[in-house]
Formats: sequence, C-alpha cells, structure tokens
Amino acid sequence: MLFKHESIETNAALLIVLTLAAISIGGLVEIVPLHFIEGTVEDVKTGDGKDAVRPYTPLEQLGRDVYTREGCYLCHSQMIRPFRDEALRYGHYSLAAESQYDHPFQWGSKRTGPDLARVGGKYSSAWHVKHLTAPRSVVPESIMPNYPWLSENKLDYSDIEAKMATLKAVGVPYSLTDIEYKANVEKFGEAVAKKLDIHKAEKNLMSQAKLGNYDGNPDKLSEMDALVAYLQVLGTMVDFSAHDEAEFVKFR
Repeated sequence: MLFKHESIETNAALLIVLTLAAISIGGLVEIVPLHFIEGTVEDVKTGDGKDAVRPYTPLEQLGRDVYTREGCYLCHSQMIRPFRDEALRYGHYSLAAESQYDHPFQWGSKRTGPDLARVGGKYSSAWHVKHLTAPRSVVPESIMPNYPWLSENKLDYSDIEAKMATLKAVGVPYSLTDIEYKANVEKFGEAVAKKLDIHKAEKNLMSQAKLGNYDGNPDKLSEMDALVAYLQVLGTMVDFSAHDEAEFVKFR
C-alpha cells in the first residue's frame, strides 16, 4: 500500500488526474442533490403575501461594494449557524433566502469580530459612524482598524446603473422594462419595486441617502453613508416574530 501511495505522489500526471477526480466527485455529491430538493430556498412572505427578502437598493448595494473592498468579510461572518449559543448571541439562524441576492455571498470563514448577519437596527447610524472611524472609542477592547477615510471619500455612483444591470444578468430582479417592473410590484410591492428600477437608480440613491443621513453630514454623500446604509439593512428583511419557531425547520 505504501508503495502504491508513493507511486501516485511521484507521478505528477496521475496525481493530477486523481485529484481532479476526487474534487469532481466531492462537488457532485454536494451540488447534484440541490437539484432534487424542493424548497432549498425558503419562501418567506410578509403579512400581505409579498416576498420579504428583496434585492439591495442602489445605496445599499454600493455600501456592500465598500464593505467588500475594505475586506470586512475577512473578520466578520454573515452566517448564524443553527446552534443555541449562536441564537442567544446573534438571533435566529441565517436562512438561505436571506442571501439569495448576494453576489458573492458574505458568509465569511472566521470571526475575529462578531457576526453581522443581524446587525441592522442593533445600533444607531451615529454609533456605526463612530465605530468605523475609531473603533476603540466605543469598544475599548476592539482590534479593528480605523476607517476615517469613509467619511472623507465622496461616494462614486457614476456606474450604479451598470452595476445593477450586471447583477440583473446573474438573476437579481432589478427592472429595466415595464414588464419587469410590474413583476416586481407583484413580487415585492410597489414601494420596493420603485427602488429596484434601474432607470431611477441615481434618484433613488440620492433620496435614500438624504432621508437616512447615515453619516450625519447632510451636505455630503460619502462612502460612509453607503456602508452604514448596508449595515443597517442586514438581517432586517425577515420579521421572525411573525413566523412560527419551527416554520423554517423543514428547509434544513
């Protein structure tokens, strides 16, 4: 057996073939069953029968881009596992539906900092601004770097329509046509459908930023506005108090 193992390791071509075979088999075992499981993604509805989980607004999407650019996912996960200790600290475990419009997913692989899957609404926007600018001013034991430039940098939204169109191409239901807009009205409701209209992306972005005033400076649209808008929506789309505790177990 030892001889055979050594013969594989010393034969580069054979090792490559066997490695690819192992990866292919492992991938198929994980992927193929998903095509035969009904309801892999939970069907979560609001009280009026609309989809609870929606795509990000233009401002939130740009905030997510800043989040990714700054590498926040390297220290913060967005995946609450179905364990009691996680539920006690972070809240209800993460649903597949909650990240169905994420490209790429921000589940993360480690937690140097806390999980952010349900951070939306947990703190005020002013707290987030202070925390991002100087983390130790609000959390003395934090080892998180300072991000003061987020308030200084103007938000570049010149390509927001192109970004939304690209996300639409991979399945995110932003609308370009009247038919797609009406489909979103049926799926999410008119108020949400208006925010998903690519043609009105800049208008919707400016409106949300002005109304939210996330960075505390109404005279400037900054990257901080976008990032805080993104953080404040995480985990807020599904109202778990309106659902039975065991309702989502059948999807696991």
